[in-house]
Amino acid sequence: MVKDRGQRLLPQLPAGLPKDDRHQTANLVHSAAVRLLRAARAADADLDLDGPRASLLSVLVFVGPQPMTRLAELEQVSAPAITKLVSALESSGLAQRDRSETDRRVVLVSATPAGERLLERGRAARVRAIAALLADASETDLDTLRAASSVIAAGLTQARS
Repeated sequence: MVKDRGQRLLPQLPAGLPKDDRHQTANLVHSAAVRLLRAARAADADLDLDGPRASLLSVLVFVGPQPMTRLAELEQVSAPAITKLVSALESSGLAQRDRSETDRRVVLVSATPAGERLLERGRAARVRAIAALLADASETDLDTLRAASSVIAAGLTQARS
């Protein structure tokens, strides 16, 4: 274990990985991201959605209407599991199924306006929770985090291409 600036213990680099700067940094980013997501997820308690339903609703809001098969791929679940999740969101009034206008055989799932509002409310709560964690950060630290976020976002965009 190594100590971060807050003097908390962070996991050592997993065995078998190169001990270069890129892997050491990836290990620290991974550990911080896991802890950050746990802290942000605590803000989701008011949403009354479990993790899988919140994740699916997020895809529907930010990616847009998708066929069931694509949703299963994105969420990395089976067809029966995605059907169950979509049905749960649908029964809560947060998602709806509609036939594709271009191919009537395809059923698209989309977020309802209520689903969009709920997700945006949850996103605002998570951003507030993360902002509270950054309350004592210096301008230099905030600049560093913005730059790091841009690097990570660009890497994620490239990985999807």
